[in-house]
Amino acid sequence: MKLAILDDYQRLALKSADWERLRRRGLEITAFYEAFAGEEDAARKLAPFDVLVLMRERTPFPRALIERLPNLKFIALTGLRSASLDMRACSARRIPISNT
Repeated sequence: MKLAILDDYQRLALKSADWERLRRRGLEITAFYEAFAGEEDAARKLAPFDVLVLMRERTPFPRALIERLPNLKFIALTGLRSASLDMRACSARRIPISNT
């Protein structure tokens, strides 16, 4: 499985948790530090990922983008909600959303 951490512009996520436990279980982790150029760029780069960790609301996740991510199975938010995430589209695809 592949996990992507998005919008970690401060480069703190990989230092702030024990990601090694997930890696030992076979999870491949990639951090994206810069914003995507647009929806097309995000769709192309995120298509292989099963899990997304949204660090900020910088990357919009409208239905059109969610539908272009065929492997997406789970989303984790660092916060209570994200105004830029189409939760109805996730629900329609049965993609669980967890928040901290």
